[in-house]
Amino acid sequence: MILKSNLGKGEKALEKATTLIPLSKSDKVLLSKIEQEAGTDINLCYQCGKCSAGCPAGFAMDYKPREIIRLLQLDMLDKALNAESIWICATCETCSARCPRGVDIASLMDALRREALKQGRITDKKVANFNKAFLGTVKRFGRTYEPGILLYHNATTMQPFKDAGLGLPMMKRGKMEIFPGKIKGKDEVKQIFIRASELGGEE
Repeated sequence: MILKSNLGKGEKALEKATTLIPLSKSDKVLLSKIEQEAGTDINLCYQCGKCSAGCPAGFAMDYKPREIIRLLQLDMLDKALNAESIWICATCETCSARCPRGVDIASLMDALRREALKQGRITDKKVANFNKAFLGTVKRFGRTYEPGILLYHNATTMQPFKDAGLGLPMMKRGKMEIFPGKIKGKDEVKQIFIRASELGGEE
């Protein structure tokens, strides 16, 4: 808890200070669930900053990976779920690989994303729509299908002709197929999605 006192010149800094409010019982359960889903313990983090220093997307984040964990350590779950950082995270695993304490930060970011989606806390609908389009094509075809992802994403984000001029040149160079390719084990991939749904994930 931050105590407000006569700070003189420090009053401006005090205005930017955050009052820490203990988590409710339900939020404590939720935070514990997020840790469990991520398979990591936030209290292992001692804020060395190696995750933030190596994050390739850190420059665009409102809270660096280290700061996201600190928010959770301070019971500021609401701020963490509303952070743009969880949507900007590319899940490249650099932070998790660098952590000297073995904190799986990438998995934690993913768990926060899933919870934010459940609660409708979407700061960037384009990212959420892309995620839905990407997983949708994998579920249906067993692999990614780029034209399908682009069409769905552009339609749902109200920009139907975005990057339209890039499609034909990419197809001519063999970088993108007109029709989805066939793979072995497509039914097995569908079963993965069904199983994930049964375990509480999104189908």
